[in-house]
Amino acid sequence: MRRRLIVVFLVPLVLVLMVLGGAYAWSAARSVQQEFYAEQLGDLSYFTTTARQALLAGNAEVFDGEAQRYRELYGTRVVIVDRAGRPWAPSTAQPVFDSPEIEAQIKLALSGRRGELPQNALPWQFADLSLVEPVFDGGDVIGAVVMSASVDVPRAEIGRQWLLITAVAALVIAVGLLVVFRLAGWVLRPVRRLDRAMEAMERGDMEARIADDTGPAELHRMILMFNRMADEIERVVARQQEFALNASHELRNPLNALLLRVEVLAADLGTAGAADVEKIREEGQRMTRILDTLLGFARGAVRASDFEDVDLTALVARRGEAWREVAARRGIRFGVHEAQDVRSRVDEAIVESALDAVIDNAVKFSPDGGLIELAAVATEEGARISVRDHGPGLDPDELEQAADRFWRSARNQNVPGSGLGLAIAMDLLRSVGGRLTVESPEDGGLSVSFDLPAPGER
Repeated sequence: MRRRLIVVFLVPLVLVLMVLGGAYAWSAARSVQQEFYAEQLGDLSYFTTTARQALLAGNAEVFDGEAQRYRELYGTRVVIVDRAGRPWAPSTAQPVFDSPEIEAQIKLALSGRRGELPQNALPWQFADLSLVEPVFDGGDVIGAVVMSASVDVPRAEIGRQWLLITAVAALVIAVGLLVVFRLAGWVLRPVRRLDRAMEAMERGDMEARIADDTGPAELHRMILMFNRMADEIERVVARQQEFALNASHELRNPLNALLLRVEVLAADLGTAGAADVEKIREEGQRMTRILDTLLGFARGAVRASDFEDVDLTALVARRGEAWREVAARRGIRFGVHEAQDVRSRVDEAIVESALDAVIDNAVKFSPDGGLIELAAVATEEGARISVRDHGPGLDPDELEQAADRFWRSARNQNVPGSGLGLAIAMDLLRSVGGRLTVESPEDGGLSVSFDLPAPGER
């Protein structure tokens, strides 16, 4: 955004400077050239008078001296040509006017007409100046004065002025850059603070706020609205955390009482119901771990340092066995594809909870007598758990919405459920650095995959 602001402010400034500077530079070059031409015409007029006297007297001594001093001072050569166009004075003058342009000007002057003054030109097109003035005696032309002047001095003056204009323009641009940088910083400072505050809130810092007295007045309302929104979000999150804490705490007591009664029941039953009692005990212990995880979420205590390497093959087999009896009521079978040494560094209770939510969905939508395939495999990035059912599946345009909260396919509205299973699983996996993917296999059904980090990766 800073770059865009600088471009918006700086480009017009540079264009204006180019237009104004170019116009001034052209005007300055014309002024120097016109002043130079005027000086040369004035000197030529003086030498024309002297040349007339010398031609009439037939003596060029005075003219020779003045022409010599003038050449020494200004480097400009002045020569008198006679009526035939031959150099006449100074006495050392040689017929060196071999330029067709100068010869044409001499012929024009000897015919009694003056040549036109050269037009203004750019400095690199500003050539040496040659002026020819006819010398009259009464109405007759008795000769001409040829002046050849170098334009090195005016060209240098034009270059100096152009350099000065360029330096001033560069200084103005530098000052403009400084002003634009300061202005952009002043305008964008509250925007950057807003961005940092939003990042802080995304990381879980609900106390992130912005001082509402920074930046332009137009941004104060936006900052005020953000602070109000952050206050409301903080209140909502606080209520959710309080609810989760209270629910977890209230559920723990009846769960502990239930497990205690199971132990008493196990003592009464002896070995007759030992297997069933053990399953109940395992599920009770798993519910205790889930409550601990829920408490950790509510307190914001789920950290990578608490994770451990988990045997995903054993986890998948264990959860498949736990759901086998529930699925068997409808004749649904589990096929567990076991691979050796598939591990990931995660929170075991979180992965179990996410897997239970997906298995619950698969059992719910599988046809009676159907098959649910569970698998844990190692991948290049880490590990993957997949749950594949052979139910009605989803259309391709429905896959992106499958993990949205409370979303359900139109053809499954009569199936019991709230549409939260995949959404909960996705949130749980995200908390341990995992990713949930939903796909529709070509032969029907639905495949849900967990991509988890490699062991020892954190």
